Amino acid sequence: MARLTLKKLFFFCLCLSAFFFLVITFQVMKELQRARGGRSPVNKQALSGSEHLYPVIVWWSPLTGELSRLGECGANKCFFTINRTYHLHPATHAFLFYGTDFSFDSLPLPREQHHHWALLHEESPKNNYKLFHRPVITLFNHTATFSRHSHLPLTTQYLESLDALTSHGHLLPLAQKNRLRAALAPVVYVQSDCDPPSDRDAYVAELMRHIHVDSYGRCLHNRDLPGHLRESSAMDEQDFLRILAQYKFILAFENAVCDDYITEKLWRPLKLGVVPVYYGAPNAQHWLPSNKSAVIVDPDEPPERLADYLKRLDENDEEYLTFLEWKHKREVSSEVLLSEMRGRQWGLQDLRQDNYIDVFECMVCNRVWENISRQKQGLPAKPWQAEESHLKCPRPRLFGFDVGPSNGSSLRKIWRPSYDQSVKEARALRHFALRNRNFTEDQFWTQVFSG
Repeated sequence: MARLTLKKLFFFCLCLSAFFFLVITFQVMKELQRARGGRSPVNKQALSGSEHLYPVIVWWSPLTGELSRLGECGANKCFFTINRTYHLHPATHAFLFYGTDFSFDSLPLPREQHHHWALLHEESPKNNYKLFHRPVITLFNHTATFSRHSHLPLTTQYLESLDALTSHGHLLPLAQKNRLRAALAPVVYVQSDCDPPSDRDAYVAELMRHIHVDSYGRCLHNRDLPGHLRESSAMDEQDFLRILAQYKFILAFENAVCDDYITEKLWRPLKLGVVPVYYGAPNAQHWLPSNKSAVIVDPDEPPERLADYLKRLDENDEEYLTFLEWKHKREVSSEVLLSEMRGRQWGLQDLRQDNYIDVFECMVCNRVWENISRQKQGLPAKPWQAEESHLKCPRPRLFGFDVGPSNGSSLRKIWRPSYDQSVKEARALRHFALRNRNFTEDQFWTQVFSG
């Protein structure tokens, strides 16, 4: 009998402990949800009809990993879901697309008059060339791209703050860099994505014939990193950054050449106190912290001339330091960069701010609500429209240097044919989108090759 009583007592204590654990867990989840602005996943059953009370917005190409949730956007709420069965639901007002996964064989057609299409694409054009042509980009109502002209510009998506840019955390004295020159080249290159559309490896290979370059990546490799830094995931490790900070110059070559397409390749050397030798966005000068903070590569000039200039800077401390004057003074003078960073609606690596995906979703949600309000007032809907400038890149170029025999795996020569093919695909995609009914893969390719 006593043993039975003890068992009951033990069971009661176990249940009580479980109850308190659940209460505490619930409170923690509430606090986390409050801290994240209500962005916790909510299943469809829990919402119990919320999709009928609020506008439905469908992530047609899922990005966030959340199945469904009721999102708060200031005074407005929208029901976000990845459930494609909501395509023709009467409450559905918008479809969100992630550019890399945008495909001709999966579109929400037919498209009702009140259906908004919104594109988020911060990636390189090589991920989906067909988006970078007027026939396709203008199918969208709202955009968040690397272009400063888009509705939600993501040009500074790799720059967390102005303080990170002006920080002296990794800045080495020039005298120390000069001493390190006994063991290091003046220039460093770290790339493992070889032969991209910018054809950077061909240019760098020619440059290396005229100046010593330490190349740590898989592309043009001639120097090894320590073993623990050889994975791509180590690119943000402090040990890796300390190695880069020892150099005078970093070759900061983007994988594609488009206005406003600026990645960590430019911001990283600026943050480290190393002079970037930059090839990429033709308008990069507008985004630099000062007029003289990077050496801008002219693709029409021979690499030998660039090598001579870098050698001169390497040998002339006074002239070299003019490129770091802004850094030593912690002064950012670019009005374009200052304005963008101060007015940016989203944050990077900052839990106090929403990320750009949150802001993108709420931009669409709030615009949907604005048109709902206008409709109730008997006013015409506001016609948001993407423009060609919201995502545009020129045809890739190939440098005319002798790069030697191909190893058979080079991608150098595929980018221009791929771009040219994407022009035809863009026209075909627009044809079917405006026809506004579903189509087969065979119909699509027939249209591509007949157009």
